[in-house]
Amino acid sequence: MTRLIILDRDGVINEDSDNYIRSVDEWIPVPGSIEAIGRLSKAGYTLAVATNQSGIARGYYPMSELEAMHDKMNHLVQEQGGHIDCITFCPHGPDEGCQCRKPETGLVDQIEQRLGLPASGAWFVGDSLKDLQCARRKNCQPVLVRTGKGERTLAKGEELEDVPVFESLADFTDHLLGHP
Repeated sequence: MTRLIILDRDGVINEDSDNYIRSVDEWIPVPGSIEAIGRLSKAGYTLAVATNQSGIARGYYPMSELEAMHDKMNHLVQEQGGHIDCITFCPHGPDEGCQCRKPETGLVDQIEQRLGLPASGAWFVGDSLKDLQCARRKNCQPVLVRTGKGERTLAKGEELEDVPVFESLADFTDHLLGHP
């Protein structure tokens, strides 16, 4: 099995908002998520982020602000002794017909190309049905977390068969690494 773990961003790594995360100040980690990424990295996993960021297409924030959010995320992870190996994002709106907006697989295709690793068999941790659908299309192992939109996704109950559910990224990490 591959040692690749793909993470959605909003709702998995950082708190999500129905009004979008529009600034570096609004980018607030989910409790325990940064530490979890550090632990996974130190355990030898390759970590990638695949995130839809339609707020760019909608004009809610510029690319420079997204870069600042990712710089903050990377810095916090590095403080925990970890490393995010690849970040991919879709800047398009939902009606643009691109191939990178989840549930399409373009972001995962980019991860495979950049890292030279197959995504098949990788864990894909998300909080939405789009994340789970993308994971399945690339033969990844989908995981749902209850943070972010996870509770809403659970309430809908669609396409959740055989999908493990965890309270958070930290809870998933405890399970994967075999210790609390």
